[in-house]
Amino acid sequence: MRIGIYGGTFNPPHIGHVHAAEEAGRVLGLDQLLIVPDNVPPHKTLPEGSPDNAQRLEMARLAFGAVPCAEVSDLELRREGKSYSVDTVRAVHAQYPDAELWLLMGSDMLNILHLWHEPETLMRLANIGTFARDSAGEQEIFARMLPLLEHNFHATIRRIPMEAKKAASSEIRAQLARGGGAELLSPPVWGYIQREHLYGTKADLRHLPLGALRSVALSYLKCTRMAHVLGTEQEAVRLARRCGIDETEARTAALLHDCTKKCSREEQLALCERYGLTADKVECSQDQLLHAKTGAALARDVFGVSDAVYGAIRWHTTGKADMTPLEKVIYVADCIEPSRKYPGVETLRRATEESLDKGLELCLQRTVERMEKLGSPVHERTLEALHFLKGQR
Repeated sequence: MRIGIYGGTFNPPHIGHVHAAEEAGRVLGLDQLLIVPDNVPPHKTLPEGSPDNAQRLEMARLAFGAVPCAEVSDLELRREGKSYSVDTVRAVHAQYPDAELWLLMGSDMLNILHLWHEPETLMRLANIGTFARDSAGEQEIFARMLPLLEHNFHATIRRIPMEAKKAASSEIRAQLARGGGAELLSPPVWGYIQREHLYGTKADLRHLPLGALRSVALSYLKCTRMAHVLGTEQEAVRLARRCGIDETEARTAALLHDCTKKCSREEQLALCERYGLTADKVECSQDQLLHAKTGAALARDVFGVSDAVYGAIRWHTTGKADMTPLEKVIYVADCIEPSRKYPGVETLRRATEESLDKGLELCLQRTVERMEKLGSPVHERTLEALHFLKGQR
């Protein structure tokens, strides 16, 4: 097993970091890549006003979530004192004693690697993968340091070719404070920075342009759910156009419909208490139901969504009798968006092409059948919605 260890402040993690991680995985043939935000970096001080550890950890998760074999670790954030790489390498080696470890770093760090804490142990336990850009300065560092490290520490060092650096984290922080820098970050990281008002950003979350709202919405999600939410937006807009419904409201509801989906049950119940919501017995027994109620409340509280959008988010899991056209669109779009692959989804799509109500009825019927098959109670609102539609025939 070959494991890479990529540490840094990630303040913030930008597209250069992500590209470096991808290249390291490819060049070194990594089976696993640990992304390790540090707590107290030995070689520099975090600038005043930097995000706290939890915020840097969350940004790292958003940034590297789509990188193959990458896993963000809080190993150094949980450890008190300076974040010495040798301690991290020791910990990984203890967990994976038979693995081949590769510690990743830039050429600037290679230049002073022999001065690091316990360099002998570090280079005995881990090989060194160094990001290399084709510049005269870096070529000089490699020509000088490789022979020294190989001779004195028996180090194994491999270059990982990289494109020229577009911007350093310090430059990106300055750009963010001036209202720029978005193009140097992945959309969910940029969205997280906006909603947390990091690095001097001052986004008005109640009046976000569509592109910014999309990025902020993505920042609430696990990486594995982002394609679903974007697909729901795509399908909601298509249905809204066909049905003559406001496209902006359809986009807003689709983008925010799962904004609390990744919250644990304890977090969901805390949101219920915060917003004065009552969770019924069925909602408490099925985690997937609570997020519609808490998500709608958060969307109204944080983003100031309209009553129509609030309702579309609120009823996108159970449905209800006499749903509005927008509520129907979001319920159906959530069920049949392009990334959905479950058995029978094509039947639902064909029914929706006949009419929105026909598609909705079959989507509701599928929910009832699925819950019964699982031995779980069907929410009364779902049964009411289904009976209402059948009664309209």
